[in-house]
Amino acid sequence: MPDFTYQGLASRVVFGRGTISALKREVEALGCRRVLVVSTSQQTADADRVKARLGDLHAATFSGAAMHTPTDVTARVLELVQEQAIDGVVAIGGGSSIGLSKAIALHTDLPQLVVPTTYAGSEMTPILGQTENGVKTTQRTLRVLPETVVYDVELTLTLPPLMSVASGLNALAHAAEALYAQDCNPIVSLMASEGITALYDSLPRIKSDPADLDARASALYGSWLCGICLASTSMGLHHKLCHTLGGTLNLPHAETHAVVLPHALAYNTPAVTDALKIMERALGGGDVPAKLYDMTKSSGATVALKDLGMAESDIPVVVQAVMSKPYANPVPLSAGAIEKLLRNAWGGVRPDQSNSPHA
Repeated sequence: MPDFTYQGLASRVVFGRGTISALKREVEALGCRRVLVVSTSQQTADADRVKARLGDLHAATFSGAAMHTPTDVTARVLELVQEQAIDGVVAIGGGSSIGLSKAIALHTDLPQLVVPTTYAGSEMTPILGQTENGVKTTQRTLRVLPETVVYDVELTLTLPPLMSVASGLNALAHAAEALYAQDCNPIVSLMASEGITALYDSLPRIKSDPADLDARASALYGSWLCGICLASTSMGLHHKLCHTLGGTLNLPHAETHAVVLPHALAYNTPAVTDALKIMERALGGGDVPAKLYDMTKSSGATVALKDLGMAESDIPVVVQAVMSKPYANPVPLSAGAIEKLLRNAWGGVRPDQSNSPHA
């Protein structure tokens, strides 16, 4: 076994069914007395449930969280934080709500309690992605890591089946890239394998029966582990592409990850043999990129970027943006190979040796 360093992150996790009932107690444990509730406009009912649980601890609600955390939205909510003398944030929802909560913490260092209702895994990371003038940037700082995460399996029942699949594949991508990251280690590999297994097993079950609480619990557990993998290692081509596609073209976050993942793995296949072996075991054997593509398609989720609103003419724009900022990746970046990857993903082509980016 090689020498390695593993840095654990200090988040408190409450996991189970009906755990939203512990919300006020957990907020009080953080020392908060004037709490801001954050959600998207589509989740005002969830925000109202949180408000009711908080009782007299609730000071204000902001339901304007948006995809890719636009900086102008952050500026608006920071004014509310100041006006209402907010001393803590409770975010409920997916990456949009949690991203805005993190942005608030970045500027104020206020404590955060987050209640995920999707499988993105963002709640377990000290990573913040923000978008300004069509450019998405990310940063790592413990300042944005939520202090407490309350996982309530019952709250994920309202996540539609197709969105559940896309969100789960978004989380699975974190573990996949962690397995071949330069700073991966045996502890992360264990969590990645377990997380991939849990998600690959549970997502088709959720598609078949959205009310299957056991499958929902397994998916939420898997996303938690995959989020830790993202937090513990550096990411490569897959995440770079998805951030560029999201920030530049405003494509939906989870669905973009679901489409790109098989193609990014196919791009890196020549250099990630050991990681693919671990993934093969987690998936029960078979060609990993093709198997993930097949699961996505059979679940009814989108497999083509063109179906998410990307024009074919956008491909050179994305290639240029990716190549303009080199970064670590197992296979060196090549404009020609990345363009082929994107054309495959744009058209929804099933990845195999004949259409490999390097063929």
